[in-house]
Amino acid sequence: SGKQKVLPVRLLSQVLFRVVTFGLNAFTLRYLSRELIGVVNVRLTLLYSTVVFLAREAFRRACLSGSAKRNWTKTINLLWLTVPLGVFWSLILGLVWLHLLEVPDPSVVPHYQAGVVAFGLSAIIELLGEPFWVLAQAHLFVRLKVIAESLSVVSKCILTVTLVILYPHWGLYIFSLAQLLYVSVLVMCYVIYFVMFLGSPEATKKSFPVARVKALLPSFFSFLQTFVNWKEARLTWSFFKQSFLKQILTEGERYVMTFLNVLNFGDQGVYDIVNNLGSLVARFIFLPIEESFYVFFAKVLERGKTVKDQKQDDVAMAANVLELLLKLVLLIGLTITVFGYAYSQLALDIYGGSMLSSGTGPDLLRCYSLYVLFLAVNGVTECFTSALMCKEEVDRYNFVMLALSFIFLCISYFLTHWYGSVGFILANCFNMGIRIAHSTHYIHHFFRESTHSPLTGLLPSPALLLGYILSAVVTAFSEVLFCCDKGWMARLIHISTGALCLAATLVTMFCTETKLIHFVRRQFLSRYLKKGT
Repeated sequence: SGKQKVLPVRLLSQVLFRVVTFGLNAFTLRYLSRELIGVVNVRLTLLYSTVVFLAREAFRRACLSGSAKRNWTKTINLLWLTVPLGVFWSLILGLVWLHLLEVPDPSVVPHYQAGVVAFGLSAIIELLGEPFWVLAQAHLFVRLKVIAESLSVVSKCILTVTLVILYPHWGLYIFSLAQLLYVSVLVMCYVIYFVMFLGSPEATKKSFPVARVKALLPSFFSFLQTFVNWKEARLTWSFFKQSFLKQILTEGERYVMTFLNVLNFGDQGVYDIVNNLGSLVARFIFLPIEESFYVFFAKVLERGKTVKDQKQDDVAMAANVLELLLKLVLLIGLTITVFGYAYSQLALDIYGGSMLSSGTGPDLLRCYSLYVLFLAVNGVTECFTSALMCKEEVDRYNFVMLALSFIFLCISYFLTHWYGSVGFILANCFNMGIRIAHSTHYIHHFFRESTHSPLTGLLPSPALLLGYILSAVVTAFSEVLFCCDKGWMARLIHISTGALCLAATLVTMFCTETKLIHFVRRQFLSRYLKKGT
């Protein structure tokens, strides 16, 4: 019961922390140019994330594989190699960022060179805390991670807001200092914790494998054969060879923007802000659903077996849950798509002022509202297929994903030439559409020898579909008539129109989708009430 109480408190603290940072960022946006945002959020952040990823990702994956019971001296020695590797990548990529990429106009974005140096240095500082981070992660110090990340991000936000208000002419100096503060606070949280924890009665009681703070430093006195765990070192090299490709695919959009100059710095800044805003829905709503029900499907059905070889009661249960889950995320996605179209400009104007609500911002968010629908359906279909595919099917699917990722980068390049920053989101929609087609084909093939058809969950009732169409038409007309340069009274009328349409849609949903409403009550509300008690 104690653990059950800690979880909601921790979850609440994370939500509050995100709300605070969300508000601070919204306040800061009103004092900055979109070009400055583009250079910081795309160009410099890409430098930092690339250095950190190439220097540590392979080490993390290798050192967190297997049991926490190991020779931690050798593992810690191996982890300290991330620092010289980080210095190497910072120097190489820093030269590329300074001399090979387009340099922004100093009159619009001052102190670019200082920004490159500061973000490269911040990556190296963060790598100094890598042994502490891996040790904490291996021993499930979740609270330490939450506190360290919260303190560092809040410190960064507060310093950024303060400097933007007091010294707006500092340009990239502001974000350079904020970034250095962020990594310094992050590393110091881990260092201070382990300085206090090691040697304490609590550490002794837990039989913690590291007894002294000195043991967290590299021990060079050892012979080369015993300096590191060579099995972990070989595993690290194996992961390192994959890290280049993974980083390119993860940050593909930013690399296309940075190296191919398909967008100017202002458009890059607006795109990044809208992308972050749109991804909040996926992060807070869809991701928890996918993670929870992946575990459910993996437990109920046996991986690699056909539908006839499974227990039929389990098949019926899985099919029913999959159908209702598809219906749930479809309706959430449709709601966001329909109402997002007419309220994108208003939302951006409230959040970031005219910098976001003018130009390409509203069109970007409208397209992202459609992309959310693709994200919603893809998340559940892939969650089911990932829980059932055998090793050969997973390997085949990984190859398909690899090919799709390269196709996505190529399509992104061409679509951005034709449609500007909206082209990135259209390319994402295409990519997700292909993945949905692959997953639905797998689901149809799996259930074809049974009486179940869970893909019918992708078909909303005709009455509800009509309600969405009417809401889309009414809110679109409302936006033309009342939004967004006709004063606050007109805005309130536009918001009220949307609220009425949303209420009518929800009432229709409650009347026509009774099976889904019962499922939501049983799966989510009852679970919440149990935690409360």
